[in-house]
Amino acid sequence: MKLKEIAHTRTGDKGNMSNIAVIPYDEKDYPMLKEFLTAKRVEEFFSEICFGEVRRYELDNICAFNFVLEESLGGGVTRSLAVDKHGKSLGMALLEMEIEK
Repeated sequence: MKLKEIAHTRTGDKGNMSNIAVIPYDEKDYPMLKEFLTAKRVEEFFSEICFGEVRRYELDNICAFNFVLEESLGGGVTRSLAVDKHGKSLGMALLEMEIEK
């Protein structure tokens, strides 16, 4: 299944850094995502565009994660020649990740 079937994202960007919050629709899916959706997996998923560190912050009190992707926006939103290099597009891309449930 794809991540989008059990979660949604909220995103932001600043300079050459993007952050992606992943929030499951149902809290019961949080422990499974906690095990599967690692910083390493997100880093591998974005390996073609993210050239810096990927950090995962766990927000257990609200059953959510925040991933920070450094050096992921082609120099920054205003410096990149790529179309739509904003954090929003990275959040939508992450939702296409195949997960095992």
